[in-house]
This record gives sequence, C-alpha cells and structure tokens, in this order.
Amino acid sequence: MNFKHLHYFWVTAKAGGIMRAGEQLHTTPQTLSAQIKLLEDWLGRKLFRKSGRNLELTEDGHLALGYADQIFTLGAELEAAVRQARDGQRVLDFKVGVADSVTKSIAYRLLEPALSVAEPVRLVCSEGNFPDLLAQLALNRLDLVLADEPMSKRISVKAFNHPLGRTTMSFFCAPQLRPQLKGVFPQCLSNFPLLIPSAQASVRQQLEGWLTRHEILPRIIGEFDDAALMSAFGRQGRGVFMAPTVMEHDTIEQFGVELIGRTDELVDEFYAVTVERRITHPCVVAITDAARGRLFG
Repeated sequence: MNFKHLHYFWVTAKAGGIMRAGEQLHTTPQTLSAQIKLLEDWLGRKLFRKSGRNLELTEDGHLALGYADQIFTLGAELEAAVRQARDGQRVLDFKVGVADSVTKSIAYRLLEPALSVAEPVRLVCSEGNFPDLLAQLALNRLDLVLADEPMSKRISVKAFNHPLGRTTMSFFCAPQLRPQLKGVFPQCLSNFPLLIPSAQASVRQQLEGWLTRHEILPRIIGEFDDAALMSAFGRQGRGVFMAPTVMEHDTIEQFGVELIGRTDELVDEFYAVTVERRITHPCVVAITDAARGRLFG
C-alpha cells in the first residue's frame, strides 16, 4: 500500500471534501482526486461517493477511515517517542479505558495517582462500553480497564480482575427540595421525584430491589448514563439523586446539595482489569495502592 495515497484519503475524509483537503495539503484538487483513485483501484473498492456537491464516505470508506485513524495516530506516537528518546527524556505512555458506567469523579480519583509516579507519564484515557474496552485490552491497545464490575469468565479474553474497593451509596437533594421531604429516610422518597442511573449501571438492579423491599414508590423523572449529568439535574432541584458515599464530601461541595441519608444495602464495586496476573506496571501499582489505601481503605 502507498501510505501517501492513504494519507490523502484520510485528510480528505477528515476535512469533508477535496477542496478543503487540497488547501491543507497544499496540492491541487485534481492531484488529490487522482491519488485517492489510485488507492481505490488498489483496494478494489470505492471509498467516496458524490452527494450533491459534496463527497460522503461509502461503507468501505468508513472502514478504511477507522484503520487510517489508528495508523496515523500510531505514527504520531512513534515520532513523539523517537523525539523523546533523542532528547534523553523517557515518557511512559499509560493507556486506560474507562467503562462508561463508572462515575467520572471516581474515575478521576482512581487515575490521579498514576501521574505521581517517579517517571514522566502521558495518560491516554478513553471511554466506552466494557466489552469493547476488553477487546482493546486483549489487543494490547490498553494497559488497563477501569470498571464497576468484574470481567465475566464467559468472555474469552485473557485478563485478570484486580479489586480496587467498594463503596456504599448516599442520597442527596438541592436545599430547596429538602423541606418537601416528609418522614424519615428512606420512606421519605415515596412519591418524590427521583433521578436514577441507567440500566447499564451495576447499581441499578440493586436500587430497584432496594426500593421494592422498602415499599418505596418514587416518581422516576430521569434515567442517566452520565452520573455527572444526573447530579447537575439534582443540583437544579429536579429530584433526589444518589452518589457513592466515598465521594460524599466532594458531591456536597461541587453541587451545593444536602445529604438526605445513606444505605449500606446499595454497594458499588470497582475493578482494574489488566493482562497481568501480577501487577508490575508502575501506574497500575500506584492506582491499586491508592485505591485500597486512601480512597476505599
């Protein structure tokens, strides 16, 4: 493959058209079109199709763009690594995947110790669903996956679960809502607006069982994948919401809300998943030590 042709295709796809790509590459549209056609001929597939005056990617074009993204990202990383080695500075790349069900404030607290190891670290953090991140881990594209559930034994990925800790849950509301709560916790939640995590969150099923056991019938007015967004709605007085007890002080300070109550019947657990049975990566060591000591200890 001629990677110059691939690069022309990649820039054109990112720029959204031949004219803009030509300006970025300092080449004529005719030259650019000819180079992309050579790539299409080599692959035996059309990568673009006309849509009015514009170009849009074909299905094969989308597939090629995904690979081109990885190729040129790796190229940039190679250049940076060589420059660092030449300058005598070794920077440790630490690639982490965070499951989208993990509360972002918890993720920050878990990852922050990695930046305090002895050598310089470049943290590359991505978010996605747990199975997709495990696939990236299996291909050695990630050093670590943070999740709020262990990797299932049914998943055919050679990796290991490292428990980081667990936390109970606390319930909060905006100050203007507090006087409207009648009775003691948790019965005060009955017929009251409640913001809850989406079905993807590991604590969601626990919450439904807890509400049933205590015969609480709240008014569910919102379900959220993003805990920060749920907390933002709670801050504006849209309903009661819950957050990890370990983040209780931070939640009150950040969102200006009040604590209603706590329960040890709802538990959120956190795991580091790595391809190492015995942890040796210095960043992962720092994360596990801090989690098991200061954060959840």
